[in-house]
Amino acid sequence: MTDYMHAFDLYVPASLEDAARLLEEHGENAWIVAGGKDSFDWFKDRHKQPQAVVDIGGLQELHGIRDHGSHIAIGATTTLTEMEESELLGEHFPVLTQAAAQVASPQIRNAGTIGGNVSQDTRCTYYRDGFPCYRAGGNACYANTPTAMNREHALFGVSRCVAVTPSDTAPALVALEAEMVISRNGTLRTVPSEEYFVGPDTDITRMTVLEAGDILVEVRIPWTWAGARSYFEKVADRQTWDFALVNIALVAKTEDNRVADARIACGGVQCTPRRLIEVEDLVKGETVGPDLETLAKRVAARGARALNYNQFKIPLVENLTARAVRSLA
Repeated sequence: MTDYMHAFDLYVPASLEDAARLLEEHGENAWIVAGGKDSFDWFKDRHKQPQAVVDIGGLQELHGIRDHGSHIAIGATTTLTEMEESELLGEHFPVLTQAAAQVASPQIRNAGTIGGNVSQDTRCTYYRDGFPCYRAGGNACYANTPTAMNREHALFGVSRCVAVTPSDTAPALVALEAEMVISRNGTLRTVPSEEYFVGPDTDITRMTVLEAGDILVEVRIPWTWAGARSYFEKVADRQTWDFALVNIALVAKTEDNRVADARIACGGVQCTPRRLIEVEDLVKGETVGPDLETLAKRVAARGARALNYNQFKIPLVENLTARAVRSLA
């Protein structure tokens, strides 16, 4: 049966230290929530049954958008709506506000947080429906069989599992060279956003570097790409609520119609946000125009391996890349 939750103890810590103590006390049986938009689905389907749920959504030290001089800090419990409406982010990093504005629906963005959006688990229907796949500790990938329905799944980086990252903000953060600040028992460590997300070849049971006891407390965006040209686009089956089939984020610096530097990342094509490094190398130093669009389109999906039903993603990646490059004109 679905749509009802198992029993658990709910804890509402008063501080980050209290939250860390609770996580240490309950170990593998603990689960962190803030907005809960992904967690409650897991609980209702009963695939996840933690004994202790630690709600950090009320911790003010994890909330807000602040200018710290060397970087902008976004607390992990800051809602996606707050990011979408932030004048500070909109002025300097519009690619991130555009990405936040494309997540799900307004109601979900009002409660969903940036920490949850980048840390949520994959939306693979086989995995979510309880199939004993590799990611769930089994010995098969049910999405990668001759009869599987896999139009939402991976083109790149397949290593047993073909699930993809569902986050819309993740490609924008990777493009902006953001850093993720993680707390564990009061000790902070900083991880580049590109290393925060992990693929099945690293650990098939999780999507990020977070382990039991870790708390994502903050996202830091350096000023490196402040004021740069930017582009974000998401293609989904439905404009509202749905997860991306493919999304793309680009930031670039131009001088006299030439691309001085650029970073481009895609979502929905592999387990982690995919840097389009070949496209970046191609456009740097080149004059923006139709010829550059054509060349970028040719290399954008190089190395892609389509599954039974996701061949359409290859031209989708190519065309989104061409449109991103075209936006620089």
